[in-house]
Amino acid sequence: MLSREWQKPNRSQPQGNCVELRQRGEAVQVRDSKLGNASPVLGIAFADYASLIEDLKRR
Repeated sequence: MLSREWQKPNRSQPQGNCVELRQRGEAVQVRDSKLGNASPVLGIAFADYASLIEDLKRR
């Protein structure tokens, strides 16, 4: 389960440019960490996000 607050993935480098994720209702929102609040936000249905993560784990 994702947090309702923005969080970086565990494998993110401390100084690295990365994405941040948070859960909002039935969606996952993704933004560029280096832009913070100025970043555009991409919304993905939670089911699609879960499917993407499972697909990436198989690679």
